[in-house]
Amino acid sequence: MTHPATPIFDAAATARLTPYAELVEALKTASVDYAQQRIASPERLVVPLNEGGIMLSMPATAPDLGIHKLVNVCPANGPRGLPTIHGKVMAFDADTGETLFILDGPTVTGRRTAAMSMLGVQTFNGGASSASGRPAPQEFLLIGTGTQSANHVEAIGELFPDARIWVKGSAPAKAQAFCDAQRGKARDLQPLAGPDVPASVDVVIALTTSRQAVYDEAPRAERLVIGVGAFTPTMLEIGSRTVHGSALFVDDLAGARHEAGDFIQAGVDWAKVTGIAALMDGSTPRPTGSTPVLFKSVGCAAWDLGACRVARAALQRN
Repeated sequence: MTHPATPIFDAAATARLTPYAELVEALKTASVDYAQQRIASPERLVVPLNEGGIMLSMPATAPDLGIHKLVNVCPANGPRGLPTIHGKVMAFDADTGETLFILDGPTVTGRRTAAMSMLGVQTFNGGASSASGRPAPQEFLLIGTGTQSANHVEAIGELFPDARIWVKGSAPAKAQAFCDAQRGKARDLQPLAGPDVPASVDVVIALTTSRQAVYDEAPRAERLVIGVGAFTPTMLEIGSRTVHGSALFVDDLAGARHEAGDFIQAGVDWAKVTGIAALMDGSTPRPTGSTPVLFKSVGCAAWDLGACRVARAALQRN
């Protein structure tokens, strides 16, 4: 018996199959499924490669779908003219185990990570589907000029098209070069020349692998802060001044305890940290507009499964 070839989608095709609006909705469902153990997503397996590289194995299963993300991170690839990250996300039939399709791994990771930030924005800081009572944000600040910042520009451009986006880099020239490269993905994209954050910024999103705080201002009720880039205990983007005094939320409570360096180094009381799923299912009331909020995203394979649900639905429509 001949089986049809498994469809494999490159980065551009993977992006087309995973629109940000649909990703945000899928992550709402996946966060609750994961919290209520309808998605199994074990801790990722890390295996060494040459020259300090690592191979990451991240499976997740649900009654309707199974996925396995395999990603290789090779820091020595820069001089070779190659991307640092390579990988694939494979989707499987949950009954037969057959491979349904294969997506580009870095694209899935980048887009579902930006979509999780947008879910945080909609949940805590307003927007069309928000229950926060706050108006939709008018100004964002992205700290960082890497791939994740590019994904966030795309997501904001699609979901908050009228918003201004400021970009802060490690140097003003980097911020300018980034904005020049991303021009057209958002209506109003501007490099931040000075060190001070404009008072009008509603949402700050940190997207670096820094080991020292890139944002450490006093908590402000009118400004949502989202930490994305720091994903190990030794990384730190959001300083303790911001952490303490904010209501603390995370995408994945289990993962954050081991990976959220901002929270770990600030010595937070984990009993006071809430998973976003508790807001999605209504078991925890959403913070009021007078409460400063810090949302930390560390990611997990359950979110990749949510992205594969979006891609599967798109393929079925086509």
